[in-house]
Order: sequence, then C-alpha cells, then structure tokens
Amino acid sequence: MTETTPLVGRRERKKAATRKALADAALEMFLERGYDQVSIRDIAEAADVSTTTLFKHFPSKEALVFDLDADREAALVGAVRERSPGTSVPQALRAHMLGARSFRPEYAEQLAAFRRLVNSTPALIEYHRRMWMRYERALAEAIATELGAPADDPACAALAHFALEARTLAGPSSDPVAAVNTAFDLLEGGWDAVRPGAGRD
Repeated sequence: MTETTPLVGRRERKKAATRKALADAALEMFLERGYDQVSIRDIAEAADVSTTTLFKHFPSKEALVFDLDADREAALVGAVRERSPGTSVPQALRAHMLGARSFRPEYAEQLAAFRRLVNSTPALIEYHRRMWMRYERALAEAIATELGAPADDPACAALAHFALEARTLAGPSSDPVAAVNTAFDLLEGGWDAVRPGAGRD
C-alpha cells in the first residue's frame, strides 16, 4: 500500500493539472474569440494534448466552461450535511452563498466577463440551465434527508429552488451581498413557518 500511494498521488495530480490546463485554455480562447469560433481541436492544441485526451476529461465542449460543476454541487450538498449544530439549513446555505468567490470584489471583472460569455451563447445557456436544475434536485434531496422528510417534500424543494435563485438575483445587483441577505431573510422567515420536522434543523 505505501509503495503505490505516491504513484497514485502523482497520477491524480497530473490528471488534475491536465484538466485545469484544458479548462483554462478553453476559457481564455472563448473569452477572446467567442465560444462558437473555437473548436475542440483548437483547445487541445493550446493545451498540448490530443482531442482524445480532452474528451477523457470533459464529455463536451460546454463542460469545459463549467469545469468546477461537480465541485460546486458537492459543496452545496456539503453545506447542508456538514453544517454546525444549531445552524438551520437556510443559515448554512446563506453562509455558503456569501462565501463564494462571486462575492469577492477582486473577481468582479472576471466574473462579469464569464457571465457575458454564457449569456451570449445559447448552448451555454442551455447547459447552465440543466446544470442548475441538477443542483436543485441534489440540494432538495440533501435537505429532505437531513430533516427526515420524504424525498419529494415540496418545502425542501422550494427552499432548494429559492436558495439557488438568491445567487442568480444577486448577479445584476449593485450590492450582491445585500441582495443575498435580503433573499435569505425572507427564506428563513418562511422556512420557520413551514419546514417539515420543525425543531429538528
């Protein structure tokens, strides 16, 4: 076991480095030239890998734009499952949202350019919509599991939906932090009134 661990570690680091190089090259080219003007071959050549290697890391061209997709979903679910004792689900989600890079001023220009890219590209708009719906389902299931509610509990589904929408609403706001806090103030008040298993979260 001890002899193979370093090898496994190096392999995983190399895999992660290749994935990052591909995503970074793709985003830079998309922002510079436009999504539809950049081919998979262009990206592979920029990262100095074959197109076969690229598809081992990313199943589609759209996935290159949202390379942290799985990490973001896991972090959302983790915010619910790993919250501190005495912290409600809405409180945990509020803290998670406000801790995101999108609320740090040093990333404002970069994120604005990213949003323009996505919002001007129909394929990316659709991919993002499907991704967001998957986040919503995963988050609703995590909330229901934590509270011992049915998997299709409407209150859990509503909280997941509106918690995610809080970040969307904050995007165009001149004060995104205040926008998220306002949304969660409303969510917490409503959640206290309707949550399943009151007193257990």
